[in-house]
Amino acid sequence: MHSRFSLLFKILTLTGLILVMMIPMAMIMGVIQERSYYQNEVIDSVSQSSSYSQKIIGPIIVIPYTLTTLEYRDKQKFYTQNKYLRYVLPQKLEVDANTDISARHIGIYQAQVYQAQLKFTGSFDPVELDTLQNNENIEIEKPYLIVMISDTRGIMQVPLMTLNGKNIEFEPGVNQSDIYNAQGINAPMSLEEVTGKKLDFNFSLLLQGTKDLSIVPLGRSSQYHLKGNWPHPNFIGYTLPSQRLIDEKGFDATWQSSWYANNINSLFAKDVNISRNASSYSDYPAFKTSFVETVDEYQMTERAVKYAILFIVLTFICFFIFEMLKQLKIHPVQYLLVGMALTIFYLLLLALSEHIGFLLAYVMGAFACSGLIGFYLSAVLKGIKWGSIFTSFLLLLYMILYFVMISEGNALLLGSILLFVVLGGIMILTRHIDWYKVAQISHNKNTQKIKKPEENN
Repeated sequence: MHSRFSLLFKILTLTGLILVMMIPMAMIMGVIQERSYYQNEVIDSVSQSSSYSQKIIGPIIVIPYTLTTLEYRDKQKFYTQNKYLRYVLPQKLEVDANTDISARHIGIYQAQVYQAQLKFTGSFDPVELDTLQNNENIEIEKPYLIVMISDTRGIMQVPLMTLNGKNIEFEPGVNQSDIYNAQGINAPMSLEEVTGKKLDFNFSLLLQGTKDLSIVPLGRSSQYHLKGNWPHPNFIGYTLPSQRLIDEKGFDATWQSSWYANNINSLFAKDVNISRNASSYSDYPAFKTSFVETVDEYQMTERAVKYAILFIVLTFICFFIFEMLKQLKIHPVQYLLVGMALTIFYLLLLALSEHIGFLLAYVMGAFACSGLIGFYLSAVLKGIKWGSIFTSFLLLLYMILYFVMISEGNALLLGSILLFVVLGGIMILTRHIDWYKVAQISHNKNTQKIKKPEENN
């Protein structure tokens, strides 16, 4: 009976060691999150000193007018004036953009800053203002064209617009726009230009920003073409590009949309009373491209740490099975040292990946820790052969877990297959073991070691 409890005690001890290993792993996870926080701080710092994400809405023709109404209060006349804005969206809008993304370093951290050269072309249909012009209580003011830009600090040069062959200079601000917290530029127009005939426009913007770039498809028919030197863009807008090409040199993407698809014309369908609460444009549908690292070394290292418990458990199980099959005695302290070596791999991975990239850091960390464990086990297992075998086993396990880790979509499937294969291998190797007999042999060996000094006396 005592022998059975001896084997049970061994298993419980190993379980306790596995739980102890979770303490340093939790500490390493905290370090990863701290370093990731510093990385985000660097991005915010660069954004504050240059410009934030850029979202462009425009061009839009704005026609302001004042409606005067007569009211009687206590048999006295009172005239009330309310100011309104009528928005006119382009019938056709084409945007061609070329982005140059570069890294700004602060210490070992970096943020991506882009300069985008955008060319806007399109047309407006003549505006029908008969209902306004025929109302003697309405006074139409001078119209203007606006282009809203989320962070005007990023405007690198003063743009010039060509309207039906006529050059018009943009002015800062969006005048009376009711859009909440709106920034941008405007160009003055005349009623004759707005109501006379079709208006063809084109203008260019040189814009700087960080994180992402968004274009709102205002036109009845909108097309957006964007290319840049960033090898892994993330398209996260309300719709994906209809065409895209991505390689190590950069990307080239094209979007298309219309009012039938995005219904954006309904947001500007009614005249706006600017005395009311201002609306926000933050939720307008947009073609959006992100230029940040979608999966950086901190996210990859954090993902690797999540598999640490599986890695340690598999390693300990293999040692335990080997111990039982070969009738060797591996002390819990030796298990603990091996577990610490497995744990230090993740700290090495984090430190190295900040300087040489995740893949190379993973390979170097795997070889370093596997070699250290193999060297140590050569003495523990009384032979270089077994140390080399376990080194090869650990390297194979590191390789398998790497593919499980990077295959995010198939991680559950690959992980399940791995566990099934490991469990099947253990069951095959131990199918003929009499665990009562193994425990008895282990107990007898321990008893002999205790009695040996008494026999010498």
